[in-house]
Amino acid sequence: MAPRNSTKSEPTNSADEDKSQRSTVQSLAKGFRVLEAFTAEKDELTLSQIAAKADLDPGTTYRMLNTLVDLGYVSRIPESKRFSLTLKILNLGFHAIAHTDLRSLVRPVLKGLVSEISEAASFAVLQGADVLYLERVRAGITRLGVDIRIGTTVPACQTAVGQSILAFLPEHEVERIEALSLSTSFKSKALSRPLSEVLEKIRTDGYIITDSLFAEGLRILAVPVLDIDGYPVGAISIAAPAVRCTTEELERRALSVTLTAAKNIGRALLASGSVNSSP
Repeated sequence: MAPRNSTKSEPTNSADEDKSQRSTVQSLAKGFRVLEAFTAEKDELTLSQIAAKADLDPGTTYRMLNTLVDLGYVSRIPESKRFSLTLKILNLGFHAIAHTDLRSLVRPVLKGLVSEISEAASFAVLQGADVLYLERVRAGITRLGVDIRIGTTVPACQTAVGQSILAFLPEHEVERIEALSLSTSFKSKALSRPLSEVLEKIRTDGYIITDSLFAEGLRILAVPVLDIDGYPVGAISIAAPAVRCTTEELERRALSVTLTAAKNIGRALLASGSVNSSP
């Protein structure tokens, strides 16, 4: 009986392996094996050394290296047959580290802000044409009419928190992001006036208070967080139910402390040596 059971299990394992391979991109996995061939002790390698370490044939390794060179993650060392990683490879880790550092800096500020105004507060950064919510603190167990969680992304052009960031970007960056947002399937209410006018007012006032464009009955205050050069590293947003909080009430209760919170985050980023987190 044992041999029969053993024989039956082989096709199952093989099928599982085939299914696993069909659901993954093997060429991508091979590319990472090439990158992982480099170490601190062996930071310059020849094609044959990389092929051996990555357990790939020379032809595949050659194509992978050419692709990684074109993308800027690997460079050819002049007058040699060796390759090395470029500093661009560090960007992958730095982005993750920067976001982790930002969250650790931002969360206590948001908690203090929420304790003062008793409304939900969030911090978001620009990611491509979207804003990415890195941190969120709710007031008690209050639930709002929108499910914003850490990691949620929404188009920057169609949200107050995104617009407060865009207002302080160079004009060509805003145009690029606005063009990208045209292809999104995200549904929101139409802006009541052109985006350029909205951004101009935010630049003048330093904040925006508006009804949410994608959640009914929600009023939003958004304030940009600027670095020492006036570049927007992110933004704080305050969300309050419109039924119990008029625009004037939200401005009276939350604007001053939110502006202070934004400045405190900017100072913390400067003191920690954190850099611009935008892509």
